[in-house]
Amino acid sequence: MEEPSVLDFVIEKLTFWKKGQLSIPALEEPEAPQAPAAGKRRTRSSLWQPLVVFLPVFIALIAQLFSERQERSAGLIIVVYGVAVAVLGLLVYFKKWQVSSLAEWEGEAGPFKVRWIQFILGSVVSLLAFLFFIGNQFNLINLTFWVVGQVLVWLAIWETEEWPARISSAWNRFKEDGIRITPWMILVGAVFALSVFYRFYLLDQVPPEMFSDHAEKLIDVSNVLWGDHAIFFPRNTGREALQMYLTAAVSKVFGTGTSFLSLKIGTCLAGVFALPFIYLLGVELKNREVGIWAMFFAGIAYWPNVISRVALRFALYPALLAPTLYFLVRGLKRKRWNDFLFSGLFLGIGLHGYSPFRIVPVVVIILLLIYMIHDKSRENRRMAVIALLLVGLISLLVFLPLGRYVLNNYESFTYRMETRMTGVEAPIQGSYLKIFFSNLWKALVMFQWDNGQIWVHSIVGRPALEVVSGAMFSIGVVLAAIRYLKNKHWMDLSLLVLIPLLMLPSVLSIAFPAENPSLNRSGGAIIPVFLIAAFAVENLRSNLKEKISGKWGPWISLAVVLLLGLISVKENYRLVFDDYYQQFKTNAWNTSEIGGVIRQFDDTIGDESNVWVVPYPHWVDTRLVGIQAVGYVKDFALWQSDIQVTSDVPAPKLYIYKPEDEDTNQILEDLYPEGVVIRYDSTVDGRDFMLYYVLEDGQGVD
Repeated sequence: MEEPSVLDFVIEKLTFWKKGQLSIPALEEPEAPQAPAAGKRRTRSSLWQPLVVFLPVFIALIAQLFSERQERSAGLIIVVYGVAVAVLGLLVYFKKWQVSSLAEWEGEAGPFKVRWIQFILGSVVSLLAFLFFIGNQFNLINLTFWVVGQVLVWLAIWETEEWPARISSAWNRFKEDGIRITPWMILVGAVFALSVFYRFYLLDQVPPEMFSDHAEKLIDVSNVLWGDHAIFFPRNTGREALQMYLTAAVSKVFGTGTSFLSLKIGTCLAGVFALPFIYLLGVELKNREVGIWAMFFAGIAYWPNVISRVALRFALYPALLAPTLYFLVRGLKRKRWNDFLFSGLFLGIGLHGYSPFRIVPVVVIILLLIYMIHDKSRENRRMAVIALLLVGLISLLVFLPLGRYVLNNYESFTYRMETRMTGVEAPIQGSYLKIFFSNLWKALVMFQWDNGQIWVHSIVGRPALEVVSGAMFSIGVVLAAIRYLKNKHWMDLSLLVLIPLLMLPSVLSIAFPAENPSLNRSGGAIIPVFLIAAFAVENLRSNLKEKISGKWGPWISLAVVLLLGLISVKENYRLVFDDYYQQFKTNAWNTSEIGGVIRQFDDTIGDESNVWVVPYPHWVDTRLVGIQAVGYVKDFALWQSDIQVTSDVPAPKLYIYKPEDEDTNQILEDLYPEGVVIRYDSTVDGRDFMLYYVLEDGQGVD
């Protein structure tokens, strides 16, 4: 029998009702290990060890299950999670759980070279491009100078020495082996395909309706298609341009027109774009197993799926942050200057995407400062300083068009941000610092507790993570903290710091604290959150594998984590395609049903030009009705005071209004006493609407 550990002895005492209590053996000379006889039962210690390893995960899963209940107790959840953390800490202390380290970061940076002629030329051309970006418009001249200037700067800095050798090596491998499809490549492809499925499955139905923000976006997209190539779209408190051009391209490539589906396809493509970089970032930080688990969680999770499907700019935050962080980390690890150029490129593009991305330059500076504090090499610190300058320079060049707009229209560019951070739109209710720290706390616990009250991009009142990813993230945070205390690796600290930093756009909603936490403004935190969860899953599997003796160890440990993954798949499917869909359908106005009635009228007895929707407070956006009805931006609004004007329009005519609008009903009855009034029964309770038909003689309504 193996010598029992202290933890085995404690477990034995806690299970006092069982027979065969352990005793502390006397000291004796060590003997060579012997293989167990065939058919001999495994020792109690070997049976307990894998169960003990899984114990903190099991307790964390219980805590997260409690958080999923409608009637839940914060105190109980804190206690149960506290027990999970304590058990994990004891296991690590008694060496029953091995905390694996991050990948090795070795070597020092090489010399940095600049081709000054190309650099000066590129700088001059870029300055001219900046001067030509006038009138908030892209045109052939300023675009040409902008692109040429950037190309010249890249040529001035690009490392060329290694590329011939790398291309030659890759070509030789291809000639010898051809294209080899390995089992791991198939696995990565399968996980990516599953993620694509979660992004695009039932995309035309989930979510089912548009709201007013979509009308604003589609008007801007229409303007792009009509030749208004704006750098910044000031409509509706101001929006960066990337989504408008992306949607315009989608509408042309896929033939989906100016529609809700075009918006959805564009933002879901952005969500998918982030996934390979999340995988590669996991590979750089630890190994490919961490990479594939991080991509898996980020691909199927309810949080990134919802902010992609809602078809606003939200998905652009993590989509462009992922490559920014990946190339920054790879450059620091592999000491390659070219990686910093790509990091700056995606940082600059991200600034044209979604306004919360404006925190990313600050994030990059803080990450490089953490790196310099931890690295003792003078050359590597010098590399970090140059990296900061390179990332900043390239991102600034990409930002040039928007930078020129900001120079002339600073108030327009910052207005939306100021309305949330200051009292520009609404007075701040209380102490600024008190609201800030309250917001910070709510944001930090949203993963296990409450992701906010905004129904358009979250399931109200539930955690941002489901049971498995929530529990593994919580375990992963503890492991990252332990690993940092043990190894002092800068990236462990960075992963933990990244979460609150990337959530600051949500936390800084001081004037509107009810908007925090929000899954959209904290979307950049998707990357560190799922990387940390992936570290925990990988670490759990490796510890189970070590504790399960024999040839079945790798398979049983793999089966355990795959079972957790399958539970996560099922739960996230329910959250997106059932819970979120039903919540959205219940809360959104049914403009698609009204648009369908108008199309039917146009196809049968009348013409869509003779249909009007009478606005009513807190009812449908009449522009959305137009998009649903005719496939382009058209406002069907007819104000109550203008109904009389349409009396001269020949029949057939159709007026649509809210059932509570008795005044409109009376006006129509007075104008058209022979009119036909029908109450349209919506498929959603509380969403009925009235149809008042004015028909020609002999016409009827089905």
